[in-house]
Amino acid sequence: MSFPYKTVLVIGATSGIGLALAEKCIAIGSHVIAVGRRKENLNDLVQKYGNNKVTIFQFDITNLQGIPDFVKSYASDTLLLHLRTYFTNFPISRVTAAHTKLDSVILNSGIQRGFDFTKPETVDLNMLDLEVTTNYLSHIHLFTHLLPHLQSLAPTLTALIFVTSGLALVPFPRYPNYCATKAAMHHLILSLREQLSGSNVKVVEILPPAVQTELHDEKHQPDIKGGGRVGIPIGEFTEEAWKGLCEGSEGVPVGIIKGHYEGWERERQEGFKMLVRMMKQSGQ
Repeated sequence: MSFPYKTVLVIGATSGIGLALAEKCIAIGSHVIAVGRRKENLNDLVQKYGNNKVTIFQFDITNLQGIPDFVKSYASDTLLLHLRTYFTNFPISRVTAAHTKLDSVILNSGIQRGFDFTKPETVDLNMLDLEVTTNYLSHIHLFTHLLPHLQSLAPTLTALIFVTSGLALVPFPRYPNYCATKAAMHHLILSLREQLSGSNVKVVEILPPAVQTELHDEKHQPDIKGGGRVGIPIGEFTEEAWKGLCEGSEGVPVGIIKGHYEGWERERQEGFKMLVRMMKQSGQ
């Protein structure tokens, strides 16, 4: 199989896994809508590939109230075009209005911070809240507002592709909140996939191991020296994850995470499916 999606919205496309997957999509001929906070990184993408292959949107997904506007247009396309005639800076290019054939979304944005609750005075609760919003709440808001568009393309196959973490399955004590957000996403994805089964929207989860990105570099976690070199090379991760996406897998564990996923996680998901069957049989 090959990657079937032609217009891909990549959330968190300015670095790391998001950037790598965005470039992979571009390489196989899909048009990428790259979203991130850092305008200079987005501009680099356009300069490298051209605006015929990539469209950029500078947007901070932690702005939950701004997500409906980001996804949809302010009004009808006709009115937007009229407003653009008189107000050249009017933000006409909302995602689904500008890209009516958008058929897949890669939700990748995330931050990772260490918290030591044995020293509660060191715990930055504002940062903890930001981690929850970035890794979990923003994804819910985004796919909730994007789903009507994806569903409207039926019978065309569309996809929500989530990048979670192997830490969703086995937590690491240094990152209690990060692991909790990824575990929450993992469980949400299982339920969302079940709810959307039989529809044109496929729900995919990529579960990376530690990957050499800026997620745990010294800028964000100064007590980790050389954190950007922790994990497998980004190219190795990308090739393995891409293979799973092209094979049509719903769960794409990478590297050492395969052992957990193909073992007891498969058994746990069978338990979930059994519960679903029991609920359906009982009419619930």
